[in-house]
Amino acid sequence: MGEQTVTGPDATPAPEADAAPAPETTAGPASAGMTADGRQPASADVAGAGMTADAVPGAPAGGAPGGPADRTSDITAGPGGVMTDEVGVVTGELTLRTEHADGRVTLRVQYKDADEWYAVTGGSAPLADPAALDAVHTIAVGLLNRPEG
Repeated sequence: MGEQTVTGPDATPAPEADAAPAPETTAGPASAGMTADGRQPASADVAGAGMTADAVPGAPAGGAPGGPADRTSDITAGPGGVMTDEVGVVTGELTLRTEHADGRVTLRVQYKDADEWYAVTGGSAPLADPAALDAVHTIAVGLLNRPEG
């Protein structure tokens, strides 16, 4: 194959690869830190470019950002029931509560419509991002809810 001439948008020859680099441009706030030439732009204030779980419209209730939050679902324990720290195995119709507080998630169960809550044995772990609470609760329900046995 022969050599090809690469031209810029105004039909002028593009600079050679070993030519001096083009002057750096500063990206404006709408660039979200990206430029067309792939170079890191100078510092720019791009408000709202990051993501936050604290300001999600219509997010489920359960507490203020950074504060305690919880999710509950009615479940039916499978064969062998659910082991708890306080009373051992609980069986039958239960309510599962997944709590998030102080960077930890904790699973608790109670007999449906009872007053006492029991910590699920092994059901506590670090959870830095409260936005993951729904996913943890969904997984816990999937593991513990066994209405068919």
